Amino acid sequence: METKKTMQNILLLGAGRSATSLINYLKSNAEKENWHIKIGDFDIKLAEEKAGNHPNTSFIQFDILNEIQTQDEIAKADLVISMLPARFHPKVATACVDSGKHMVTASYNSQDIEDLSDIAKSKNILILMECGLDPGIDHMTAMEAMDKIHEQGAKLTSFKSYTGGLVAPESDNNPWHYKFSWNPRNVVLAGQGTAQFIRNGKYKYIPYHKLFSRYEKIEVNGLGDFEGYPNRNSLKYRKVYGIEEIPTLIRGTFRKAGFCDAWDVFVQLGVTDDTYKMEALDEMTIRDFFNAFLPYDKVKPIEEKLCDYLGLEMNSETFKKLKWLGIFEDKKVPIMEGSPAQVMQAIMEAKMSLEPEDKDMIVMQHQFEYELDGKKYRLDSSIVSKGDDQLETAMSKTVGWPMGIAIKNILNHNINLRGVQIPTKKEIYEPILKELNTMGVQFNENIIEIED
Repeated sequence: METKKTMQNILLLGAGRSATSLINYLKSNAEKENWHIKIGDFDIKLAEEKAGNHPNTSFIQFDILNEIQTQDEIAKADLVISMLPARFHPKVATACVDSGKHMVTASYNSQDIEDLSDIAKSKNILILMECGLDPGIDHMTAMEAMDKIHEQGAKLTSFKSYTGGLVAPESDNNPWHYKFSWNPRNVVLAGQGTAQFIRNGKYKYIPYHKLFSRYEKIEVNGLGDFEGYPNRNSLKYRKVYGIEEIPTLIRGTFRKAGFCDAWDVFVQLGVTDDTYKMEALDEMTIRDFFNAFLPYDKVKPIEEKLCDYLGLEMNSETFKKLKWLGIFEDKKVPIMEGSPAQVMQAIMEAKMSLEPEDKDMIVMQHQFEYELDGKKYRLDSSIVSKGDDQLETAMSKTVGWPMGIAIKNILNHNINLRGVQIPTKKEIYEPILKELNTMGVQFNENIIEIED
């Protein structure tokens, strides 16, 4: 007779949109694995809604700024998942290390958390960072491909990787070919800073104000033309992936063709700035808001001023995108106070949110070039994943499922690495990718020989 597993307690902090598929995965495995899942959120109604009536779940109102509650709840768990805003992960990680508890999150690693690695190892716990989609599945699939390339004795010469959270073709009904499937604030602020990468052995730096005019055109099989712009810092991944000598390494973000030129208008105007609050927003229309960033002219209408200022044509596709978004309309600005970026977010959310029947889509493509036995090859590896509905979005699934699978393997002692890790080691990525493959998240690969 099979002995029932000892009950293990999972504490999930943060029950927002991106946690839906993770919670559903945990629930579906809870009875078999003998897990109890406690869901904590500052909004207790949201926590209660996500817990549902499942017998293996409970919910609490949770405040990460309440240190006593944080320590107490983490001490009662076997493993903690942080789906809180990134700025709170160090607090969670520190409490986990103090209590000797494993932690998993999809967010980027940071120096504050990396500094906890040695003490985490000494307490026999794993702090697993970057175990979502991007970062996460991108690391795992890249490392799997690179490990195979290196195992053949080949020399890797180029690695480019792009990921985009987009709208599925059947739900694509606006000229931007874009709808929000994740945090809209992050979309508005995307790319700020300086992009850093290496191409053919030459270091390249693109400041934010030039980023959306220096994109790369990329075709994805079956889906048409895309644009890829570089992420903030690709250079650090040479060490992360163990490819310090590679001549070309670029990691970036996908958008459909035409998006970058239109978004560059907002960057050049300065309306994605989040560093100050604007005056008299409550008195402005959307038209006034954009006019505030253009040179003063008491005669020219805003449409003409914008075109003159940025060298646009009124019959261009870019201008049509701007007009569709409503930037010339005399409607009231949708928020009464805030930064330019917050105004932009509100304007876009009114027009670019997923409708109830809409589906989102994740597109990821890796492109490797390598040399083997005197010949040169290119490996294109791509994944396309569509959402089921507004809750089980492609974004939610591809962020949540890798964490869920990792949690199962940590608690079952199949993943025994300790300290602060990201999923670039075979012990972590192999079981996750194997199960994702059975869930319909799989890469299609194509290898061709290339000429000089």
